Amino acid sequence: MTSATTLFFPVEKDLLQLTENLKNLVGIRHPILYAAAEHLFSAGGKRIRPAIVLLVSRATLPPNQDITPHHRRLAEITEMIHTASLVHDDVVDEANTRRGVPTVHSSFGNRIAVLAGDFLFAKSSWYLANLNNLEVVKLLSQVIMDLAEGEIRQGLKRFDTALSIDDYLEKSYYKTASLIANSAKAAALLSGLSASRSENLYLYGRHIGLAFQIVDDILDFTGSSETLGKPAASDLQDGNLTAPILYALEQQPALELLIEREFAQPGDLEQAIALVRSSDGIDRSRHLAAHHRQLAIQSLADLPPSESHTTLIELTDYVLSRLY
Repeated sequence: MTSATTLFFPVEKDLLQLTENLKNLVGIRHPILYAAAEHLFSAGGKRIRPAIVLLVSRATLPPNQDITPHHRRLAEITEMIHTASLVHDDVVDEANTRRGVPTVHSSFGNRIAVLAGDFLFAKSSWYLANLNNLEVVKLLSQVIMDLAEGEIRQGLKRFDTALSIDDYLEKSYYKTASLIANSAKAAALLSGLSASRSENLYLYGRHIGLAFQIVDDILDFTGSSETLGKPAASDLQDGNLTAPILYALEQQPALELLIEREFAQPGDLEQAIALVRSSDGIDRSRHLAAHHRQLAIQSLADLPPSESHTTLIELTDYVLSRLY
């Protein structure tokens, strides 16, 4: 399987510069918040979101033109927003590790973790305003609202077996795909593309983001705890009903009872996991992810040939290859 690191060769130097810039952007006026942020940025991660911004930036500019400082700053803002959302998610989910290292709240406490997330959101908003591009500001501001909307929807719909696949996809858009979609569109706008052509990059980000989330939700049942960096089937245990679970509910009536009583009896969770795995929910979810991958590729049709364009297509293959 191609690794993300190998895949991002066209923007490898850009991503190295981004990692250093992120630490500098946070600043050192607040030592504890800086320590928390540096802890996050040093924890690794594939940097998929800023990589997409950089790839879109290069794919939408003339071949002999380098990406601008505004493109680079947009990639940094995108990663700051993503990181801030992870900090808050970990507090809500009471997760102890992220990317194989202790989470901010487990290292610094909930108070500092919430403040660190707020701090990163505020920093990203300040740098966003300094791009002096109102349309881009609107797009990324919408992302921050969408992240909160997605988290609220997920919290309100825990253990709700009436949830539909459309509801699930909408929540997944808010929580995962909105940032990728709107930052990809913002990169295209910074390159001077028209509104209609920029919208195609939005669609690319939307569909690859949804495919990515669906694959993550499949891996929750097929991956090991070590690979996932969290306990397997943790979404099911928390009452977050994902595509494999929703499809399984159509076949396994007993699963509904287990979920609605919130796995209150010994063995309930183990039985529920077995029911999901014995259904065709995982296979149908793979088909759903593949459908969104194909829509993502179609959205790139009007881009001129380039190394970055090719990598954006290959990235859709990488997303699905994580299943195998």
